[in-house]
Amino acid sequence: MYDVLVIGCGITGAAMAYELSKYELKVAVLEKENDVAEGATKANSAILHAGYDPMPGSLMARLNVRGVELARQLCRELDVPYEPIGSLVLAFSEAQGESVEELYRRGVANGVPELRVLTGEEARAMEPNLSRAVVCALYAPTAAICMPWEYCLALAETAVVNGVELYLEHPVTALEPTGKGWKVTAGGEIFETRYVINAAGMEAGEVHALAAPCPFAIHPTRGEYYLMDKSEGGRVCHVIFQCPSEKGKGVLVAPTVDGNLIVGPNAQEVEGEDTRNTAQGMAYVRERAVESVPAIDFRQSIRNFAGVRAVADTGDFIIGPVDGAPGFFDAAGICSPGLSAAPAVAEYLAHLLEDGGLKLERKPDFHGIRTRVKFNHLIAKEKAALVGENPAYGRVICRCEMVTEGEILDAIHSPIPPRSVDGVKRRAGAGLGRCQGGFCGPRVVELLCRELGLSPGEMLQDEAGSWMLAQETKGGGWHV
Repeated sequence: MYDVLVIGCGITGAAMAYELSKYELKVAVLEKENDVAEGATKANSAILHAGYDPMPGSLMARLNVRGVELARQLCRELDVPYEPIGSLVLAFSEAQGESVEELYRRGVANGVPELRVLTGEEARAMEPNLSRAVVCALYAPTAAICMPWEYCLALAETAVVNGVELYLEHPVTALEPTGKGWKVTAGGEIFETRYVINAAGMEAGEVHALAAPCPFAIHPTRGEYYLMDKSEGGRVCHVIFQCPSEKGKGVLVAPTVDGNLIVGPNAQEVEGEDTRNTAQGMAYVRERAVESVPAIDFRQSIRNFAGVRAVADTGDFIIGPVDGAPGFFDAAGICSPGLSAAPAVAEYLAHLLEDGGLKLERKPDFHGIRTRVKFNHLIAKEKAALVGENPAYGRVICRCEMVTEGEILDAIHSPIPPRSVDGVKRRAGAGLGRCQGGFCGPRVVELLCRELGLSPGEMLQDEAGSWMLAQETKGGGWHV
């Protein structure tokens, strides 16, 4: 019997697992995909929002501001790339200037520190590549950027190190109340638990409906992005937003923690998890982005991608116990600012669980520090010493990002081992650079096969069914 089962291991589920791993509890996480961070967590803007956009009094407002406060410490303790670069919201007209003033008032009400409204000249002094049409801007110095999948992975790995059990490829298909809690069917297995946390993202409505009639609807909303080469990474040094609308925070332009430039997204309601890029969507992103930063060189795009966020019809996060389903708690509708709010969502839910009867007794031996080798960030003396101890760190596999064999082997033998080439990319960075795995991909496949005892025909690009190779040849090889 588990104390708590968490359904879903995106950023919300991983943060919940991390929070619960601090206590003397038996906890498991059920994830339908073959890795953590496989939904919106791996395909978003990578922004930790300051917290001026949500309506005062909402859960979004309360948990956004607390979440970015917690993120600073978590990223430091868990060795997650994080940069507190601040953000600017641009106004191009008098009417948009009024929107900026309203965002300022909201931010003050939400407790966002150090907000300032700048003139157009002041904004361009900070960001010389901004459009001359900018008349004013809201400056929020507490906004930051991070590596979202690394953040999720770090939380999940730390939870596993501290005793949480993670079950990948375990989609939940049934929930049945028992006298002591719930019987959960997932991946053909049955789990018994006292409490259930529904952090299932896009499927949160369906999971809720297995326990009780669902009073909310999730509207999948696709956002499309350009990822630019590092040659464009210095185009701006803050997160550049446009005034938000009812469809979201608008098209942004921002540096990434890896030194690239990200541009997007649009907002298009879709059916299910449709992550295709479209010509219309990408043209819209490009059109809007150059309104803010006219000099962006889109010839330097190295990848287009799209993510689907779970937008609830309630207009706010849906967090708390479910009427008629004792012991079942929702963490649903966690769209933007979900990445920013995640640790605060987990903290809030832990308090609700405690109010619901769960005893939270701190572990005396909780291990909350995580480190990893980033060879290219070391000085020459440190590199030489590391190669002397382990020659694998002296063999560069990914030339674009200077990722070594030693780092890839560390990823393969980590607390949550990758099951695919993209799983290695998210853990070690091989394939994130300009060639997008064109050179290092075959070597990553070779290392995965060697270390995991797999054949090339079993190797996945990412999710289940995304085979790298198609069929065996007569000579025993494989066709791409």
